[in-house]
Amino acid sequence: MISCEFTTETHSLSISCIFTNFFSLIAKKYCYFCEQMKDSFKHKGMRNQLAQIVADKGITDEKVLDGIRNIPRHLFMDSSFEAHAYQDKAFPIAADQTISQPYTVAFQTQLLEIKSGDTILEIGTGSGYQTAMLLELGAKVYSIERQKELFKRTSLFLPKLGYRPKKLIFGDGYKGLPEQAPFDGIVVTAGAPFVPKPLLGQLKIGGKLVIPVGEKAQIMTLFIRTSEKEFTKKEFGEFRFVPMLEDKN
Repeated sequence: MISCEFTTETHSLSISCIFTNFFSLIAKKYCYFCEQMKDSFKHKGMRNQLAQIVADKGITDEKVLDGIRNIPRHLFMDSSFEAHAYQDKAFPIAADQTISQPYTVAFQTQLLEIKSGDTILEIGTGSGYQTAMLLELGAKVYSIERQKELFKRTSLFLPKLGYRPKKLIFGDGYKGLPEQAPFDGIVVTAGAPFVPKPLLGQLKIGGKLVIPVGEKAQIMTLFIRTSEKEFTKKEFGEFRFVPMLEDKN
């Protein structure tokens, strides 16, 4: 119970009452935040099951599977989807975007073959789930988001979970980030109708670009830079992404 004392001369709240109420309010807000950010043993068990599902589909990189086991995906989604957070499915988020299917996130990340300390550029921050995966693998992450609403939300949200990319940028992913290039890897998390030349040009020699290319459906494509002007290209089948759009919104 909170009690307040009044001074007999001024009938104003005493300093002790003001401080008591202030710290009570802070405690209530903190408890509400903790409740919203809850990650239980049940959630962890569901993540272990999800990692097994992803492994059964062909993901073999243990660091990527550990990322699936560690990242609390339910916190990256609207609370109304929490019961479905650990299904291997994409779900809607803000600004008409989606949080990608875990298998897709794992597949793209595995293609990058990330080593700790690698500098990675992500095109399409979205919910921040892929960003968190890259950080779990020890990458130095720069991430570009063109949707202002998502950029603001994810910029505030990721540090609350302890995920701190080098920089989140509100900008046009088609242009890449030349001031921080070259990159060890670039991952595009939206369907591109064509391969943006600036992204290829911002790879290190030996660097990898993972990008889904196509209109209605996309072919997951890997480019590896082999020299200043040469690249190898490999294709890995059909996926579906929201479209990659130009300019900021």
